[in-house]
Amino acid sequence: MPELPDITVYIEALERRILDAKLTGVRRNSPFLLRTVEPPLSALEGKRVQELRRLGKRIAFGFEDELWLVLHLMIAGRLQWSDEIEGKIPGGKNGLAAFDFECGTLSLTEAGSKKRASLHVTQGDDGISVYNPGGLEIAEASLAEFTQALTLENHTLKRSLTDPHFFSGIGNAYSDEILHRAKLSPIAMSQKLTPDEIATLFEMTKAVMAEWCERLRAEAGNDFPKKVTAFRDEMAVHGKFGKPCPVCGTDVQRIRYASNETNYCPRCQTGGKLLADRSLSRLLKKDWPRTVEELEQRRAG
Repeated sequence: MPELPDITVYIEALERRILDAKLTGVRRNSPFLLRTVEPPLSALEGKRVQELRRLGKRIAFGFEDELWLVLHLMIAGRLQWSDEIEGKIPGGKNGLAAFDFECGTLSLTEAGSKKRASLHVTQGDDGISVYNPGGLEIAEASLAEFTQALTLENHTLKRSLTDPHFFSGIGNAYSDEILHRAKLSPIAMSQKLTPDEIATLFEMTKAVMAEWCERLRAEAGNDFPKKVTAFRDEMAVHGKFGKPCPVCGTDVQRIRYASNETNYCPRCQTGGKLLADRSLSRLLKKDWPRTVEELEQRRAG
């Protein structure tokens, strides 16, 4: 799922292209994409874009007459830009919609059979506030504000960082990178951290998100972002199961649950302990290795 750095760079690219541009038409392939009825999508046609905002992991397009189009890309939704206005929706069977502006076409695609991306049309500040989860904006936050959000409820750090009501724009990928940089276990409990650990987590959260915004800006340059993915070669642990940690060389491990997984380094983050994978550890029971040393011995044997 595109997270804060990806959404930030998307918005910056859109601002260079469609700010003050008039929406001339909308084409849709999917009847399930639009989740609201009033105001109608057609109400946006002929209106100019006056503002773009990030609402957590959503992109909000602000039009004249206080009309808003709120887009959630979910896991597989992606945006493409063309300076040409085409008569079809790009992306083949993955093409969901195309938004024609005076200066080009913004198209929305979504890979896979599960179409989860969504559009909402609303009006006014009250209307758009419904789609803002309200999480803390890390770039603007103080340590005191971060501490308050983190310790408001007692959850694992992985869950706390990825809860959009606590923190804005952090998802599965960047939470792995943040926790690795902070040398903290993904299952450590938020209310059990020491003040020093919270301070470290705060600094590393700000640093990781800022660094990745800069990386993605540099990658895109003046072009529209094309490589929007949760799996990048430069990442330390996310998506790197079985590969060496760039800090200590230990194989990166994972915890799998549903369609997601958490990646971590057992030496850097958990004191050499392997965290129980819900499905695999239950299957292996007593044979489940508890430490890196046990895992390495079994592989050697």
